[in-house]
Formats: sequence, structure tokens, C-alpha cells
Amino acid sequence: MLRLDHLAVAAGSLAEGVAFVEAALGVPMAGGGQHPHMGTHNRLLGLGDLYLEVVAVDPAAPAPVWPRWFDLDRFSGVPRLTNWVARCDDLAAEVARGPAGVGVPVALQRGDYRWQMAVPGDGVLPFGGGFPALMQWAGDLHPAAALPETGVRLLRLDIHDPEAGALRAALAGRLEEPRIIFTAGPRGMRAEFATPHGIRVLG
Repeated sequence: MLRLDHLAVAAGSLAEGVAFVEAALGVPMAGGGQHPHMGTHNRLLGLGDLYLEVVAVDPAAPAPVWPRWFDLDRFSGVPRLTNWVARCDDLAAEVARGPAGVGVPVALQRGDYRWQMAVPGDGVLPFGGGFPALMQWAGDLHPAAALPETGVRLLRLDIHDPEAGALRAALAGRLEEPRIIFTAGPRGMRAEFATPHGIRVLG
């Protein structure tokens, strides 16, 4: 089974992405670090049972010879919610069940955190990023448990795609997450949060 693990906001720079999230949700981000294998870095925001990540190309890191995850090599424009990540207990099995292009497992590390993630060869996840990045944590450490309490909780994640029915079918029997809604329409994502300042939205 798949479980919602975290949401990813892509940005042209980490500073831009952090400013975008903090302005939208009204709380400070914390934690994060570097991903040497991908040449990226991030900052995090705790959401109780999961977390929000701002991820961007790390200008201080050597560029990898393979495409970066979340299609960051081709990212442009303002920061925005671009991806969601689902964790599982058997990554190889979930990759085998996934649609073409879901990726191959890559071993990754950030500080004490170790995991495997299925990374597509071209950096683009199926359904233009509407399908989740699949991952499996190694051990019991999880960033959400180490992040400061923010009072922010995900209420709803709307994933819009022209092939919403096919996307929903690709996850049928694999994901039970009432907060995620698949809707037909131009590709994009919108997340609604309860915050100490009321309902706030990221798109």
C-alpha cells in the first residue's frame, strides 16, 4: 500500500521557495539540507503526519550527469506546488505495479535520513507529475517527527489532470487517502491547509 508522505514545492531558488511558502501559510520553515546525488537542496515544514518540502537546484553543488528529480532541470517561473510523494514498504513491488515511466529505485541520503526513491530517467513523473514519486524509507527516522510543530495541517490536495480517470485508476487499490482529490482539467495542483491564521492555499 501507498501512503502520502510529503508534498513538494519547486522553486528557481531555495530562498524564493521559502518566501513563497512562508507568505502563503504564515509560519516559518525549518530543517532541510542537501541532496548530493541530485544537486538539490531543500527546506521543510511539518504538517503533523507528513511534511511540505521546498526543493530547488543547489547552485553550490556539482550538476549531476543525470536529470534531477521533479523535472527541476526545466523548472522556470514562480515557486509552485508541483509534486507529491508516496511512501511504501516494498518499493520494487510498487514500481512494478506503476505506469510506464515511474522510474527506477535510487538510493539517496540527506544527513541521517536514508531512503530509496523511484526516479524517472528524464526526471518527469507519469501524468506530467500528477502520479506520485514513490519512495521507501530505510529505518524508522522520518523528517516529520523531527520538525517543529507548526499548527498547519493538510486538509485537501487537488490534483488536476486531463486524464484524471486514468490517474485515479492507476492508484486504485494502492492508495487510501481521503485528502487527495483527482479532477479532470488542465494539469496542476492546489493544496488547502488549516493554519493558525485560518484556511490557507498553496498552488
